[in-house]
Parts: sequence; structure tokens; C-alpha cells
Amino acid sequence: MRIYETDIATPLLLGTAQYPSPKVLQNAIKAAGCEIVTVSLRRETAQGTGAGFWDVIRQTGAKILPNTAGCHTAREAITTAQMARDIFETDWIKLEVIGHADNLQPDVFELVHAARVLSADGFKVFPYMTDDLVVGEKLIEAGCKVLMPWGAPIGSGQGLRNPDALRAMRAHFPDIPLIVDAGIGRPSDAAAAMEIGMDAVLLNTAVAKAGDPVQMARAMAMAVRAGRTGYQAGPMERRDVAVPSTPVLGLAELV
Repeated sequence: MRIYETDIATPLLLGTAQYPSPKVLQNAIKAAGCEIVTVSLRRETAQGTGAGFWDVIRQTGAKILPNTAGCHTAREAITTAQMARDIFETDWIKLEVIGHADNLQPDVFELVHAARVLSADGFKVFPYMTDDLVVGEKLIEAGCKVLMPWGAPIGSGQGLRNPDALRAMRAHFPDIPLIVDAGIGRPSDAAAAMEIGMDAVLLNTAVAKAGDPVQMARAMAMAVRAGRTGYQAGPMERRDVAVPSTPVLGLAELV
């Protein structure tokens, strides 16, 4: 996967919230072979973890993708992104603009506006979006070179609620990296996302809240690789009827 002129070998991105301890977080990132981790500037600042938390992340060697989690307007998101660029010295930003308090669905109008402003300001924007083709087109027009459609609401663990919409996105945007973001609960969900042609999966709660986060991170890494390999191999089409695998020719005739 190539995103904003950067080659990414591991199709699994991890969030860094809710882990039992910094050590568990570090071990989970290592077990997943994760190259990119997301960090919420607003969440960590509010919790007062400060520089110590950033040091924990930097020690993993993973590239930091700051996000604008918790922002509900384009103005909030733009300001948070600018602060994150100063702190982390990166122009990458995962853009979240939440529009619904219960299901954390993105406000796509504010999202597109913020993406346009940030792209013009030199940011490389990773937009968290719904699985909508028109929204995807508007985000690309705004300057985004990657799209991050949700699988299901954040933290729900419901898996892929609308796989047909994701397939449609893959067909409609054949040359745009697509990363399923949010809703993945099990390794089978991650594999399913990759099998339908997604380029990567971003998840957090499924690993952080597992009984053994490190083992779950390892399982998710294997799942995304298996799903990607299966997609590249060209899986057989589903059939409505049984088709025998043993040839009929050559069977004995009983008289």
C-alpha cells in the first residue's frame, strides 16, 4: 500500500487508547508489526499523560498519525490538526468530525469542508467517513488521497454492517487506498474487509479491550494478511447450487 508517497508494508493500523498499560500497548504494536498508530491529541491532553505517552509511542518505531477525535465542527478539527502538526512534527492527520453523539457518525458536510481547508494548508488528510460514494468523491476533490470508510460505529465491534457498500467503493475508487476504520470486533471481521478489496484496516477497541491485547493484535495481523492474500488470489464466486468436484465421466455403470 502506498499512501501520500509512503510505502506501507503492514495493512493493519492501531489506535492507542484504552490499553491496560503502556507496556501492553507497546507489546501489542510489536505483535501486530504495526507501522502506523493513531493518537488523539485531545484525549491524551485531557488525561494529562503528556510527553511520557508520546515517548512510549515513539519507542515503538511506528509512524504517528494524529487524529481529531472528539471534534464536532470543522473549525475544531482544523485547530486540533494544526496543534498536532506542531507537536508531532508531521503533516499527516486522521480527520474526524463527529455529527451524531450516539453512533459517532461523521458529519460529512463539516468533514469535507475541513478536508479542503487542511489539504490547502499542506496536510495529508486521512478522512474518517461513511461508506458513501458521493462523499468519497467530494473528499478526493478536496485533496484527500486516501479514504477511510467505517465498517460500523466506533467501538461497537459489529464488524462490516454494509459490505456491499464497501465493495461498491472498491469498484468506484480502484486507485484510491481504502482503509476500513471503526467497527471491527474480531479477526474474522478484519479478514472479511481485506477479502473484499480494502487496502488496510484501522482498529482500536477490539485489541485494547481484548482479554489478551497482545494475542489479539497478533491475531488481527494474521487476519488482515490472510484476507489480503485471499483477495489477490481471486476467490471463487458464490453459487446458488452445489457443483460436484469429482468428474462424472469415468464413473462405473451398474447394470
